[in-house]
Amino acid sequence: MGGTSVTVLHDEAAKDEGKPSSSFIKSVLSFSITFILMFSTWLVLSGIFEPLLLGLGAFSSFLVAYYFKDLLFPSLEPGYFKIFFRFIMYLPWLTWEIVKANFHLVYLAFHPRMHDLIDPQMVTFKTNLKSDMAITTLANSITLTPGTITVTADHEGVFRVHAIDREMAEGLPGAMLEKVANIFGEDL
Repeated sequence: MGGTSVTVLHDEAAKDEGKPSSSFIKSVLSFSITFILMFSTWLVLSGIFEPLLLGLGAFSSFLVAYYFKDLLFPSLEPGYFKIFFRFIMYLPWLTWEIVKANFHLVYLAFHPRMHDLIDPQMVTFKTNLKSDMAITTLANSITLTPGTITVTADHEGVFRVHAIDREMAEGLPGAMLEKVANIFGEDL
C-alpha cells in the first residue's frame, strides 16, 4: 500500500489570533496617557469636585483623548520618551531666555535713544535639523522669544527671522539651535 503523507502547515497569523496588535496597544496607551493628562489638567484648572462637573470634565477629556491621541503622542517608541523628557528639561532654559529678552525689550522701549537702538534686521541661516518636529520647535522657540519672529522655516532647515535690533540678530541661532538639536538627537 502506498502511504500518503500529509503535511500540516501552521499559519503564523493563527497563532497570534486573539492577541491585540502592537499598533492597537500603542493606540490604547496613547489614548490613556492623553486622557489622564487632559483630565488632570481639567481638575487642576477647574478646582471643582461636584459629581456633575467631574462627569462633564471626564466626558470632555474622553472626547479630546479619542480624537487627538495621535497629536499629543504620535509614536510611543522608546526613543519618544527620551525626546519628551529632554523637551521638558529644555523648557526652563527657554523660559529664562524669554525673561532675558523681555528685559532687553523693556530697555529698548524706555531708552531715551530708542529710535537709534531699534534697528530691525532680517537674518537668514541654515541649520542641519532634519525632522519636522525639530525645525518646528526651533521656529516656535525663536518666535516665543520677544524681539524675534520666525518669518519662514522650510523642510531643509533654512530659517528667515526678523529681529528687532542688531544684538538680537547676532545671537541667532545661537545656543537655542544646539539645545533643540540635542532634544531630538540630531547632529549639527
